[in-house]
Amino acid sequence: LAEGWSEAARSYTVAYDSDDVDAAVLHIGLSGLLDTADPRFHHTVAAVERELRVGPTLFRYHYDDGLPGLEGGFHICTTWLIEAYLAVGRFDDAEKLFSQLVSLVGPTGLLPEEYDPVTETHLGNHPQAYSHLGFIRCARLIDRYLDGQARAAD
Repeated sequence: LAEGWSEAARSYTVAYDSDDVDAAVLHIGLSGLLDTADPRFHHTVAAVERELRVGPTLFRYHYDDGLPGLEGGFHICTTWLIEAYLAVGRFDDAEKLFSQLVSLVGPTGLLPEEYDPVTETHLGNHPQAYSHLGFIRCARLIDRYLDGQARAAD
């Protein structure tokens, strides 16, 4: 918790003594390692959003990993951000991003692994189980939130 935080990035980062943001750092709060009410988690969510989100998708990272070629945004990473929005009380942002993800579902009702926001094309494995697992989890979390709101209004 102490070594993974970067004051320069105002976020948890990919490695100690690094300022590179990676979408996987969202799991520091989503896993319960760090309380989602902690300001560092809120800053991490904001940094991931600022550095890695492009339209309806979230890239895993932007640093050079030494692998050839370019990747798109990963749908599973997008679902991590939706879940993080919910965890920090940003329901409207979660619902909006989830709606954008729904619009990317193909004509067969399936999601691929990645999405290229520049060419607006799907990339990677199709269909991708991880994309669907994250999608289903977010749908259930949003539904649970809406159900709680409806009960509170009664």
